Amino acid sequence: MVHAHGDFDAWSRRRFLTQITAAAAASGLGSNRLLAAESPPSSAAALPTIALGQHRVSRLIAGWNPIGGYSYLGPHADRHMKEYFTTERTVEFLLDCERAGITAHQFSPAANTEEVLRKVRERGSKMQFLGLHAGRAEVKKLVESTRPIAMVHHGGVTDKLFAEGKSGDVHDYVKAVHDAGVLAGVSAHNPDCIKRIADEGWEVDLFMNCFYYLTRKLDAPLPTLEIGYPFFADDPMAMTDVMRQVKQPCLGFKILAAGRKCASQQAVKEAFRFAFARIKPTDGVIVGMYPRFFDEIRANAQYTREVAQGAKRS
Repeated sequence: MVHAHGDFDAWSRRRFLTQITAAAAASGLGSNRLLAAESPPSSAAALPTIALGQHRVSRLIAGWNPIGGYSYLGPHADRHMKEYFTTERTVEFLLDCERAGITAHQFSPAANTEEVLRKVRERGSKMQFLGLHAGRAEVKKLVESTRPIAMVHHGGVTDKLFAEGKSGDVHDYVKAVHDAGVLAGVSAHNPDCIKRIADEGWEVDLFMNCFYYLTRKLDAPLPTLEIGYPFFADDPMAMTDVMRQVKQPCLGFKILAAGRKCASQQAVKEAFRFAFARIKPTDGVIVGMYPRFFDEIRANAQYTREVAQGAKRS
C-alpha cells in the first residue's frame, strides 16, 4: 500500500521496524517514486559546518550502522537493513547524502567498505570519511586502503578496555593513527571515559559521544525480560555535559536513541533540536539513516539547517 503525501508524518521513518509486512516491502518502489518526484533539486542549500583539524565537514554526518545491519531493534530489523544496503545502494545513498548537503560519512570496516568508498570517489564525490575501528595493528593498512580524514577508536571497545584497566591500549591506538598521518579520535558510551581522556591530556583530535550509556553494567537485573540495551532517559544530559566541557570537537551519535525517538517527524525534529541546543557550536552529530520508506536524508538535513544555526544551549 503506497501512502499518500499527507500521511507521511504519520508513516514514521522507522515504524516499519514494528510493521514489517509483505505489503510494506512490496510498496518500496511506489514510495520511492513518490519521494523522487518530491525531492528538492540537487543544489540543496549548504549545511552548517564545523572544523575537524584542517578539514571542514557538515554538522550532520551520515552514520554507518543501518548500512551494516545494526538496528539495535532485533535480528529481523538487522536483516532488513543489511539486505537493503547492497554495495550499489550504499553508493547511491552516500551520493544522495552529498546532494542533500551532507559532506561526511562515518564508516566501519566491512567486506565491501573499500569498494563502496572507491565507487563513491569514482562518481566524483568530494565526501570525506571517518573510520570507526579498534585494533592498532590494522591502522596503517586501513588508512591506506580507505583514505579517511580520521580514525576513531570504537566506543564499545573503549568502554570495555577502560573497565578492564587497559586504557593504555586505547592511547596506543591514538598514537598509531597519528603515525599513519590522519586525525585520531576516541568514541565512548561512558562519559567518564571521555572525561578521563580530557583530564589526562591525550593528544586526541576529536571525540565521538554516544548519547546513551549502552555498555553500563546494571547493579541488579531489571524485573523485565531482556531489553537488549539500556536506553536511560537521562543519559543524553550526562554525555552532553561532558561534550560541552572538553575542548575538542565532539560528534554525538544515537541522538534518536536507535529509532526510539521516531514516533513522528515532530519527535525526530525535537531530538535534533535538543542535540544541537546541548552541544558546542564546534560539535556535530552522526545519524544513521534508512531511506527505504521515507526520505530521511533530506528530512534530517532540513532539520539540521533549521535548528543548528540558531541553537541555544539548554
